[in-house]
Amino acid sequence: MGNNDERVILHVDLNNFYASVEALHNAHYRTVPMAVCGNIELRHGVVLAKNQLAKEKGVKTGDTIIEAKQKCPNIEFCQANFSLYLKFSKLARNIYERYTDRVESFGIDECWLDVTKSIKLFGSGQIIADRIRNDLIKEVGLTASVGVSFNKIFAKLGSDYKKPNATTLITKENYKQIAFPLPVESLIFVGKATKKKLNHIGIYTIADLANCEVKILKDILGVWGEYLHDFANGKDNSEVKPCGVYSVIKSVGNSTTTKRDMTKDEDLKIIINLLSESVGARLKEYGFKGKCVALYIRNSDLQTQSRQKSIDIPTNSANEIAKIAYDIFKSFKYTNYKLRSLGVQVSSLVKEDECKTQLDMFQSVEDILKKETLEKGIDKIRTKFGYNSIKKAIMYTDESLTELNDAKEENVIHPIGFKR
Repeated sequence: MGNNDERVILHVDLNNFYASVEALHNAHYRTVPMAVCGNIELRHGVVLAKNQLAKEKGVKTGDTIIEAKQKCPNIEFCQANFSLYLKFSKLARNIYERYTDRVESFGIDECWLDVTKSIKLFGSGQIIADRIRNDLIKEVGLTASVGVSFNKIFAKLGSDYKKPNATTLITKENYKQIAFPLPVESLIFVGKATKKKLNHIGIYTIADLANCEVKILKDILGVWGEYLHDFANGKDNSEVKPCGVYSVIKSVGNSTTTKRDMTKDEDLKIIINLLSESVGARLKEYGFKGKCVALYIRNSDLQTQSRQKSIDIPTNSANEIAKIAYDIFKSFKYTNYKLRSLGVQVSSLVKEDECKTQLDMFQSVEDILKKETLEKGIDKIRTKFGYNSIKKAIMYTDESLTELNDAKEENVIHPIGFKR
């Protein structure tokens, strides 16, 4: 790739990760269309991952169980097991770290690697990518698609370009040939809302974005329009973070769209408590506490707002998360409102066993331990007997909202967004 001063960046994306891990533990899943879902018992459960056979039938991540069945009547569903996926994510990362000490996670199944200083030992970026793919197959049993390029943006584009089990090389000489004809949403961070805005002004491909005047993009997207213009033109100098800087899981959150609009504080408290219990239980399961709580809301006009609050003492307490999330909502200062969707997220994670608890001057050690023991006891009861076996009184006040009260299994693991 290019001259000796050029960076060599890899992006490794484990193919159909959740589904592939499940197939390793159940050979039957290798022969039938299957999908991993949050909660199979819920008709509104969603597909978190699917295998290649289901993908060929048109099943997509994010489809509801009903939609997946319509596309593929013989599809089989599997309950998500995030603890298992995390173990395999760590096994894969151990392989990456043989080749470089600069490995940056982007979610549980994707990593960037800077192998610039490794090519003298192992060969070109493409050779290293192929070696990693072979190591993953032999040692972990998983396949991966790997993008090799001169920056993180095009390395990510390369891993998406050809699936499954492939290496794609994007250089300064061929990036226009490969990237420019692709739909603009193929570029990282061009989501549905951004795509819609770009399409509205006639930008449909990465080439359209690269050739558009920066001023026009800034007018509709703000400063982010300039960033995307740089990305499309191969201008990205962001570094791959060294090993150990970030944990594999960047944040834990959950969100839901309710059957009816939330129109009063009691509605909001029910859903905030519901989602906070989900997030708190998952944080405990993974052994994390967090120092930042975020609340996302969407009203009946589909307008979205979000705010976050940092806290001094890391927490994985559902009650504490719910209290902070409700305080955030009050900061919006709504009077009359109709909310359609709500999300709660905890980030800035630290390992629970490395986290020292700072005592509140108004609380005794016994009080703190009682609260922690109570929450862990509730989580164990629910794990054994189901979510409905023990619930807060507030969950009984509105059946139309509390039908969602086993949302723990709909948990979503969020990677922190890419920052320049």
